[in-house]
Amino acid sequence: NKGNYVVKVDGVDISPNPVISGKPATFTISASTAITGGKAVIEVYFFGFHIHQETHDLCEETSCPITVGNFVLSHNQVLPGFTPPGFYKLKMTLSGAGIKQFSCISFDFKISFGASESSVSDSRSAHQVYMKCGM
Repeated sequence: NKGNYVVKVDGVDISPNPVISGKPATFTISASTAITGGKAVIEVYFFGFHIHQETHDLCEETSCPITVGNFVLSHNQVLPGFTPPGFYKLKMTLSGAGIKQFSCISFDFKISFGASESSVSDSRSAHQVYMKCGM
């Protein structure tokens, strides 16, 4: 499901995986490109329902300008302790001046209560990252 984007995503690392309600979670995206800045729009879906959206300056999530080659986009988030456990989908759209979309990816992740389940990081390979904005 690869789109024709300026930013090519290689993979996603979610730590911890599953994500634990009330604890910090890090979503690290490995990619390659050559861009000078832009914005990242993050949307979260729970059982197909849009439940959250936020926008970040791309240069606050990684070093700008992003030179030709590989880079890492890392976002830390603490989810509220009352976040229901289950399976979620995160969709991130990267855009910039004059370009509607550098890239659009989506991937699934799991949220659990407490530390009862494994909290070991799970690197997702590029074939598990959906490269088109379609859900």
